[in-house]
Amino acid sequence: MTSIPTPNPKQKQSLAELVSALPSLVTTLVKDELTLLKSEVVKRLSKLGIGAGLIAAALFLLFFVFAVLVAAAILGIATALPAWLSALIVAAGLLVIAIILALVGVSSIKKGIPPVSEESITSLKKDVNAVKGLGETKAPGETKASGDTKELGAKHE
Repeated sequence: MTSIPTPNPKQKQSLAELVSALPSLVTTLVKDELTLLKSEVVKRLSKLGIGAGLIAAALFLLFFVFAVLVAAAILGIATALPAWLSALIVAAGLLVIAIILALVGVSSIKKGIPPVSEESITSLKKDVNAVKGLGETKAPGETKASGDTKELGAKHE
């Protein structure tokens, strides 16, 4: 049986041996790092999944709590008014709240569109032009002075 000789760390290796061993060492290092990263991500995702499941269960129960509170509101108003009128009043109140929430949500979504800001796109185009060797080009409607002012203002913020 032939055994593969393992290098003795105390034994001096030549530069050529060290350089020839470098690719395999780098490959092993990268594989080990990826394995470690994968195990960490799996561990975190499993904790995330458990947390998300517990939050979903809590939201499911809160749905029924809300339904009970609506029924209690209807029954409370029904002590002074007919039951059909109290149910109609509670439904109208919930409708008003739903409409307000929907309008605020649509407004919030409109503020987030487009998801990438124009400043980021302009900055990225300038970086690409600088790498290509074209130099810094002005964005449409931008003067050199206004670009400098923006940069100075951004540095002081």
